[in-house]
Amino acid sequence: MDFYYVPGSAPCRAVQMTAKAVNVDLNLKLTNLQAGEHLKPEFVKLNPQHTVPTLVDGGFSLWESRAIQIYLVEKYGKNDSLYPQDPQKRAVVNQRLYFDMGTLYQRFADYWYPQIFAKAPANPDNLKKMEEGVEFLNTFLEGKSFVAGDNLTVADLSILATISSYEVAGFEFSKFPNVQKWYDNIKDTAPGHEINKAGCEAFKRFF
Repeated sequence: MDFYYVPGSAPCRAVQMTAKAVNVDLNLKLTNLQAGEHLKPEFVKLNPQHTVPTLVDGGFSLWESRAIQIYLVEKYGKNDSLYPQDPQKRAVVNQRLYFDMGTLYQRFADYWYPQIFAKAPANPDNLKKMEEGVEFLNTFLEGKSFVAGDNLTVADLSILATISSYEVAGFEFSKFPNVQKWYDNIKDTAPGHEINKAGCEAFKRFF
């Protein structure tokens, strides 16, 4: 499977960790966004939105990291532990994935990406929203070892990629003890954690 990616990207890291969890080897295709490689006709043919990550499995092309994570687990997972079949358990995993995409990761991007890529001043209101997102996660983790149930799921891997980006950016977790405990327990034990750490090292150059 070809995997078009950039190492520092949290969504790319989430997919790589998921592939590791289901023992799938990815043929890594480093994609230079600054050089416009994602805008080349051959890439746009694979993904009209010309975004990374993009996965190509035979003749099947898929983008959006959380959709890719689910696809990998459903097709290559040995059981349903990472993405349960039970409708209610799966619903919680889905909710956490959507929360990551629409709140936790989005608020990180809203605060930091204008500063990084447009040299805009920091927006304190966006910082407050980012902190509120982590507070939500802290509530989800009350009395829990994992973000979406009693065991590791793709939601943990997706949110781990996001929260490790928060750490790279110098976010202070001391006010969010449940998040800190979860992060301390998972960052060195999750499948593919070494890939995540290497990607975080690449991401540090922006800070």
